[in-house]
Amino acid sequence: MKMVTLNNGTQVPQIGLGLWQVRDPQQFHEAVRLAFINGYRHFDTAQAYGNEAMFGHTWRESGIARKDFFVTTKIAVNNFGYHRTKRSFMQSLEDLETDYVDLLLLHFPVPILRKRSWKALQSIAEHGQARAIGVSNFTVRHLEELAKYARIVPAVNQVELHVFLQQPELLSYCALKGIVVEAYSPLAHARDMNNPVIREIAERHGRSYAQIMLRWCIQKGLIVLPKSINPERIKENFNVFDFELDADDMRRLEALDRNFRTCWSPVHVP
Repeated sequence: MKMVTLNNGTQVPQIGLGLWQVRDPQQFHEAVRLAFINGYRHFDTAQAYGNEAMFGHTWRESGIARKDFFVTTKIAVNNFGYHRTKRSFMQSLEDLETDYVDLLLLHFPVPILRKRSWKALQSIAEHGQARAIGVSNFTVRHLEELAKYARIVPAVNQVELHVFLQQPELLSYCALKGIVVEAYSPLAHARDMNNPVIREIAERHGRSYAQIMLRWCIQKGLIVLPKSINPERIKENFNVFDFELDADDMRRLEALDRNFRTCWSPVHVP
């Protein structure tokens, strides 16, 4: 597993298992158990996902030491505000059965309340309850606003990003400011799994369509969060470090960008 170093020195496994919409306890337990077996050491949950307690139970059963995996959670939009953020985070720690998280994010740039919520995250980080803090779904405009009052520069901005939604302006801005970008929905929710360019590249490398999409993200320096409960796909999505796309592959894939969003858009949030 390749590691990515954040702006405060925290190291993050470059691939994590996304846990969005996995709410069935049996499916959740089996997916996380298989992920641990197949080498995953990075797990991405959120208050809004409703499965923090499932993760806490499953990692305790796994026998994996807490220091040996990386877990992210996010403050839900209905918990924004300084005191609500802090109270809800304490509940997250209880549900996750841990006394710290590796990364804590604001889940969306909620107007008015995001400033107070960021100040709560700074306090949480300064008390050692989050090794790193960051944001999710922030545009360049939201990040520029945050920079005016933040004592701590976000370590991460987690956004929808894949070959069909490449967000080059956001990537350039984050690189300039030392903010690592995490790509959620890197397979675009399987909304376009028959593109001839990706299919041809996959056939030439002897890889799956999904592995090509994930490898593109890896070579762009992104942290990647594919979500699956399918045992074969959990394994397949992890095995993207033993081949490389060449410059022509990357050029052809970059030409596929069409600003195609499959999730909620923060673009018009003030």
